[in-house]
Amino acid sequence: MPRIDFAHLPDDARVWVFGASHPISADGETDLLTSVDAWLDQWAAHGTPLTCARDWTHGRFLAIGVDQRSAGASGCSIDALFRVLQQVQGTLGTSFLGGGLVFFRNDEGQLTCADRAAFAVTPGLGAHTLVYDTAVTTAAAYRSRFELPLGESWHAALRPTG
Repeated sequence: MPRIDFAHLPDDARVWVFGASHPISADGETDLLTSVDAWLDQWAAHGTPLTCARDWTHGRFLAIGVDQRSAGASGCSIDALFRVLQQVQGTLGTSFLGGGLVFFRNDEGQLTCADRAAFAVTPGLGAHTLVYDTAVTTAAAYRSRFELPLGESWHAALRPTG
């Protein structure tokens, strides 16, 4: 199956969201998306081509989706996706696979990230601060809950109440 436009994935499609720990240059974005697209065009699970898509947003987030109705991504095929990202991140000066980062807009409106402990004590954040949930797992959740005000997200539990 071909790579399709992300908007055409069904709501129940499996999604992985990878956040870049550091901003990527325009040339870096081009290199990243060229590499990812070439890999997705041949992505298969046990020899069966996968219907898949990707979305690149805010210059920091790569979402990969698979329509599992015809064939689902297997453990080996998912590992291969992670290997591709591991290879390409080395040339970009960022990490997509570090995990444990919270992405948010700081009080100046800049997209940034911090580990959970630093996020918990970051000054200037409030209920309306935008946060990004890289833990969403379906296309529906990505479309509706990926970017939310802090007060409406699980991220609020990371902040002390006071």
